[in-house]
Amino acid sequence: VQLQASGGGLVQPGGSLRLSCAASGYTFADYAIGWLRQAPGKEREEISCISSGGSLFYADSVKGRFTVSRDNARNTVDLQMNSLKPEDTAVYYCAKAPRRYCSDRPYDTLGQGTQVTVSS
Repeated sequence: VQLQASGGGLVQPGGSLRLSCAASGYTFADYAIGWLRQAPGKEREEISCISSGGSLFYADSVKGRFTVSRDNARNTVDLQMNSLKPEDTAVYYCAKAPRRYCSDRPYDTLGQGTQVTVSS
């Protein structure tokens, strides 16, 4: 099982970025995928999840600004991030759940992360 996040970079406050997670090595459509982030000096936090059936979860800190989607044909999950704030600066990771639902935590596989920096 492999997960690789990409699409990070430097963006100004108020800007947008779209992250993508490419998965391989398992039946992608059968498992939930989550997005987590870790800012310097802080614990890793879960910010979003999409179940195998498309049910969504968002942390309060990103609700209304971030949108998660999945493409089972391409084995990818995207995270559209709008209205970015400096406090969104972190390394972003995608992670595979052990079963279909976002409630089926903890995640069993964490992918390589991508750095997002929000700064003017």
